[in-house]
Amino acid sequence: MELIDGIVINLNAYGATVRLDNGELASAPHADVEAHRPDYQKSLLRRKRLSFDLRRDGRRRPTVLLAPQLRDEEFEAQIASYLKSTEEWESPDGVPASDRHFLRKKRRAALFESKHSS
Repeated sequence: MELIDGIVINLNAYGATVRLDNGELASAPHADVEAHRPDYQKSLLRRKRLSFDLRRDGRRRPTVLLAPQLRDEEFEAQIASYLKSTEEWESPDGVPASDRHFLRKKRRAALFESKHSS
């Protein structure tokens, strides 16, 4: 399995065509496109780069399957924008809400780990 980034350049009844970062064209099968149609369409319309699992099976053109997308830049920008807009809600002399939230999560994780470790 080889991970490589690329952009969808064509969607059709048989799947999709993807231009990989190395310049190659690859085919995405119909089943994978249907399973992840919103991601494929977003890449086609917005030229959003996606990660693919590259498979070379002796054909002229390699085949790709959409890999799990572990990072979404647009979503992270939305979260950062929201957090900036809520900064003024914080009490100036208290612990920030984000710190309080992460401290509670760390404590729960430590408690869970201590109960379930053998």
